[in-house]
Amino acid sequence: MPLHQGPAKPDERSLSVNPFYGEADPVSGMTEAPPKHRLPDGPTPPSTAYQLVHDELMLDGNSRLNLATFVTTWMEPQAGVLMAECRDKNMIDKDEYPRTAELERRCVAMLADLWNAPDPSAAVGCSTTGSSEACMLAGMALKRRWRTRNPDATARPNLVMGVNVQVCWDKFCNFWEVEARLVPMEGDRFHLDPQAAAELCDENTIGVVGILGSTFDGSYEPIADLCAALDSLQERTGLDIPVHVDGASGAMIAPFLDEDLVWDFRLPRVASINTSGHKYGLVYPGVGWALWRDRDALPEELVFRVNYLGGDMPTFALNFSRPGAQVVAQYYTFLRLGRSGYRAVQRSTREIARGLADRVEALGDFRLLTRGDELPVFAFTTAPGVEAYDVFDVSRRLREHGWLVPAYTFPPNREDLSVVRIVCRNGFSSDLADLFMDDLTRLLPELRRQPHPLTRDKEAATGFHH
Repeated sequence: MPLHQGPAKPDERSLSVNPFYGEADPVSGMTEAPPKHRLPDGPTPPSTAYQLVHDELMLDGNSRLNLATFVTTWMEPQAGVLMAECRDKNMIDKDEYPRTAELERRCVAMLADLWNAPDPSAAVGCSTTGSSEACMLAGMALKRRWRTRNPDATARPNLVMGVNVQVCWDKFCNFWEVEARLVPMEGDRFHLDPQAAAELCDENTIGVVGILGSTFDGSYEPIADLCAALDSLQERTGLDIPVHVDGASGAMIAPFLDEDLVWDFRLPRVASINTSGHKYGLVYPGVGWALWRDRDALPEELVFRVNYLGGDMPTFALNFSRPGAQVVAQYYTFLRLGRSGYRAVQRSTREIARGLADRVEALGDFRLLTRGDELPVFAFTTAPGVEAYDVFDVSRRLREHGWLVPAYTFPPNREDLSVVRIVCRNGFSSDLADLFMDDLTRLLPELRRQPHPLTRDKEAATGFHH
């Protein structure tokens, strides 16, 4: 979560409450809005409180037009009803809510089967608040297994991964005091190189992270080639390095659209996998999943058992209390769609991404880095010879039409490359894609007439403002 601090000088001006907002409080006779940065002295009528909060939230962007986020922004009404019915159930209290716990267990079993665990009944897993927590848990398991193999207390563990990893892995290395060994980007390779990753490994490497769907450009990392490189490393040196697959997005795409791609528990070196149920798992935020191929991959000493809520509850999590609504919604979606339904939804999303990428390329002003044919995500930059504007200008001008589209620079060694990224999700229909193209096409003549790129402050260009 972002850190916040209080305002330097709180705005305590008295603001009147619109009389149409509802009844006046017969007790307080409220005619002024409550303060913003301290608790009000008394209660506010529910209709007035609702309208004040509702009006403030109107200044947020439209989530359906947010092409920056990977998270689900549309679900069926029935899923919303189920979530409302379960929002007061504490997921951790498995003794009080045994059926909710059973639905979580079923989801883990379904994912173990989907990801080709050698023995789905032997795989272990849990729900999380999202992929960030799932990655933290997977990293902790890797570190504990390494420590068991390497009792030298002075040794410093390291984790090998591409520089394109999501920030949660930087957090893990920082919080758990693990050295991050990053494979940089080179040329037109925008993710991890298997051989370069293997060369960074040593006796203190707790594991290697492979990304099935980079957030920078939507491309899959070659998990099978990574495992093969580590197999060769073991043959030469004896080092047995496990792999964790961060499938935050791709682990819910590849099983349905890329069935011949071997990336999951079919590879013996893959010890654990995570995904975001609230991304291409098609559930509102926040729910994630972490699975280990068997009990040996998850050290038993990391699992806690508590009985003060009743019963014996094994738990492996950073959080404790959280609502069961998202887990129930995940089970609903699994039940509702099945394999063929997921395949149809993900295929439609990929087709929209690929079609939109082709149309952007056809404008002539842009060069595609990816085409949406792995994740339904594509990235593009300005074409050679375009000097009047840059991708930050494109992002800024699209915001004027309601589209939230990120522009950013790539990490080492491609900091020279700035791109726009489009994330296509369920709910981003072909009609919306047409509207997006209409707006982008309409902006180009104005952008071409600029004397030079106008968005000099790159940080401001990528901030969410209106």
